[in-house]
Amino acid sequence: MATPREINRHMKSVGNIGKITKAMKMVAAARLRRAQEKAAASRPYAIKIKEVLSNVVSDPSVLAGLDAKKHPLLQKREVQKVGYLVLCSDKGLAGAYSSNALKKAIAEISECEDEVVIITCGRKARDFFTRRGFNVIQSHIGFSDRPTYENAVEIAQDAIKTFSSEGFDKLNIVYTIFKTALSQIPTSEVILPVEPPAKENDKAQASFMFEPGEDETLKVLAPKYLETVVYAALVQSAASELGSRMTAMSSATDNAAKLVSSLQLSYNKARQAGITRELNEIVGGVEALKQAQN
Repeated sequence: MATPREINRHMKSVGNIGKITKAMKMVAAARLRRAQEKAAASRPYAIKIKEVLSNVVSDPSVLAGLDAKKHPLLQKREVQKVGYLVLCSDKGLAGAYSSNALKKAIAEISECEDEVVIITCGRKARDFFTRRGFNVIQSHIGFSDRPTYENAVEIAQDAIKTFSSEGFDKLNIVYTIFKTALSQIPTSEVILPVEPPAKENDKAQASFMFEPGEDETLKVLAPKYLETVVYAALVQSAASELGSRMTAMSSATDNAAKLVSSLQLSYNKARQAGITRELNEIVGGVEALKQAQN
């Protein structure tokens, strides 16, 4: 049985850990609100720009007048190599956030019959795929929980260069959609090449007029589309990471409090047992002295 001193030392250790996890929970909660606002603000714009560009590529007359070399993002070619952009966290202590995203990515990759290359965002994804021997062609780290638009531009530009040089013929993005602090949904979307929307018989096809012209407009719009979609995925993933971390740290703080309570009970029992033993020794010593005097 542990001594009272050992139990007291364990209690202090657990108590200190509980203070750290509580502080991490409060920090994550404060940052989560801002991350939620960014995620909510970026998603409608990303959906709309994807809808516009998808409708554009569904119009054969528009594509027929474009130079394929100037607009590689709008050209659909035979798929021989598939790229996966996987968004994860840089740090741990975020519950099942990273593992769920990686499980989704592995499930998607296992169903792919073509050659696969990986672009990672976050140390967890980089280390996961590198250790398993996947072909990781690009890696972006250091901003998973506080991404900026500049980070999205960097990722998008690298993806555009690789896609244009036929490093892959199709790009899927695997990220986590934030619902609540307790609910995050890993998902996968095709972001390159831009695909036409599903046809609906009861919905008229949108038509567009370009000013100054189709060539100039789409030359700017296509890269901007990819940057916007990547940024929306980054802020969704950041909110999911912070929500998962807040939940995990809340659970860890509660568990630390329960463990301290249990250790306090064990400490009291050990202390009482020590007092009882000392009293028995004193009483035994007194009785021995009496018998010696008699």
